[in-house]
Amino acid sequence: MKTINIKEKFSKFNINWHPHQIAVVDDMQVILAKLKGEFVWHKHDEEDELFQVIKGTLYMQFRDRTEVVKQGELIVVPKGVEHNPMTKNDEEVHVLLFEKLSTAHTGDVQHEKTQTHYPKI
Repeated sequence: MKTINIKEKFSKFNINWHPHQIAVVDDMQVILAKLKGEFVWHKHDEEDELFQVIKGTLYMQFRDRTEVVKQGELIVVPKGVEHNPMTKNDEEVHVLLFEKLSTAHTGDVQHEKTQTHYPKI
């Protein structure tokens, strides 16, 4: 039961698209990630995902539209919805994610960006 300084936690890693776990709440995890460029189209059949933008602007692509998520805003991607997070103009975006511990990084898609272990920082 200690406070967590999110800015300090972001300073501990530089790898893009590699989530780092900062807390666990019941069967949910709070993770931080730095994003740059385009990720990979995927979905999570059994889990919702919450993305909160801490720094920058995130473009959450869906098959029928793109939602712009600015610093201080969040978006929830419902289970089963295909999505692809991306950034523009070479901007690095910092996000906080809240998702079940069972959530696979890229759902059932295997990609070079897929991570199977989230370091705890």
